[in-house]
Amino acid sequence: MNNIQEIEGPRGLKGWYTNMMSAGWVVPTFVATWICIVVIPLVIMVYFSFLDVRYYEVYYDEPSFKIWWSIIESGRWMAVTRTLRITATLTIIQLLIAFPFALWLAKGCQSKGVKASIITLLTIPFFLDASSRIIVWRPILGTNGVINTVLMDLGIINQPMEWMLFSEFAVHFGMLAPYFPTMVFPIFLVLTLIDDEYIQASRDLGASPGQTLFHVILPLSLPGIVAGVVFTMVPLMAAFVEPGMLGGGFVNVLGDSIEAALRNLKYPTAAAMSTLVMILLALLLVVLVVISRRRGALGNIFQTMKR
Repeated sequence: MNNIQEIEGPRGLKGWYTNMMSAGWVVPTFVATWICIVVIPLVIMVYFSFLDVRYYEVYYDEPSFKIWWSIIESGRWMAVTRTLRITATLTIIQLLIAFPFALWLAKGCQSKGVKASIITLLTIPFFLDASSRIIVWRPILGTNGVINTVLMDLGIINQPMEWMLFSEFAVHFGMLAPYFPTMVFPIFLVLTLIDDEYIQASRDLGASPGQTLFHVILPLSLPGIVAGVVFTMVPLMAAFVEPGMLGGGFVNVLGDSIEAALRNLKYPTAAAMSTLVMILLALLLVVLVVISRRRGALGNIFQTMKR
């Protein structure tokens, strides 16, 4: 009897799923819900960026480009360039570190226990508040911190290195670990889907490890690389806690400008800066999609999953 239920259970669930997906109301309901909770708020945000604020009062009947011009005139555009530079640098560094690590974890690590332990450890940053993950670096990188104290005691330096904290170096260093899992996991998942027979066939044909990496593994793992870049780049563009705590107010990014505008009740300014972040992300995503289509990455992942 239990065996019959085990056989019929999945079929019944599969039949229910098939009937639901074939119903004509599922997709329209999803699209309508998505428009209500995502698209409409974004449209309202863009509309707010064209409004004016005088004496903490928003004027809805006088849309203009005043806020956008003020972003340029006030020098906030420098925060845009700084944000793009930090985001691009961190994304490249994360990719260079995460890809070989994910490759070893997917294909090189043979112990299931070690693999499960590492994956579990990689999830820890998702359960910690951003400030909790960052505050630990201030007593380590500060002028009176652990690193400077040890180096001075060893006689390697004569005075503390002030550039280690409240600088772009500190921001880059402090944001490596929190966003490392978002780069590793997509690459790791795609690498696990690559059939080992492809790698073995490449070796049997006389390919060197480097040739196998660049001509077999990299093309097949491109969907995971693209996903890792997106999942890492998007939160980096909007980050403000880490730059604020490790930059000490000297590394102003877009997230800081948005948070400061909200704190001062300048909602149109915050909306304009948020719209700017959205535009930049959309442009970067378009570039990634174009690259992926030219390399066939979007199709390779589905072909790999079928095997």
